[in-house]
Amino acid sequence: MVAALTTPHPAVSHAEDKVVLGGGSGIVIDGDTFCTLTTIGNDAKGNLIGFTSAHCGGPGAQVASERAQSSGVVGTMVAGNDGLDYAVIQFDPAKVQPVNSIDGFEIDGLGPDPVFGENACKLGRTTGQSCGVTWGPGDKPGTILNQVCGQPGDSGAPVTVNNLLVGMIHGAFSEDLPTCVVKFVPLHTPAVTMSMTSVLADINAKNRPGSGFVPVGAPVS
Repeated sequence: MVAALTTPHPAVSHAEDKVVLGGGSGIVIDGDTFCTLTTIGNDAKGNLIGFTSAHCGGPGAQVASERAQSSGVVGTMVAGNDGLDYAVIQFDPAKVQPVNSIDGFEIDGLGPDPVFGENACKLGRTTGQSCGVTWGPGDKPGTILNQVCGQPGDSGAPVTVNNLLVGMIHGAFSEDLPTCVVKFVPLHTPAVTMSMTSVLADINAKNRPGSGFVPVGAPVS
């Protein structure tokens, strides 16, 4: 059982010439659903692309920045996959300044699926930054279990290992025991993470918007 991590909580923001967005930024979908941006960068066609969870919204949904809601819509969801729970966002480069570091949480590129014992970290708009051990693959294809904290609004939050993006927060491992509730110190219920390797492979195979995605800040090959 997976508990989705969206939230309808309000937020205060201010207008800017260009909205700064990066992995870990809070985003607002269709004016009332709050989630977290996984990452931002460019696809093979040069489009400014970002990702979040599919359960935050579907194709055609309008995306705004939580910190700068007065700037209005800055992107639109253009594709997604409910099975892998990802949504592709195309941003307006005239309105958005993409960055690879939000509140000190840095994404320097893409990494492989983490293995048992590796330390993973996440940045969510609700619970901020937290880190914990990787337990391994989840029950469903494309999922990973990480001992990181997640609550409503953290859906889509980037998960990194050594500053390389490996996944996005999908939900809590259990509806009865959501993450961040400490049951046995220092452990809490794990979060279910969607593998970015699986997400990007699906996008590339289907030639969807986002194909050939490279996050901002990644080394140029």
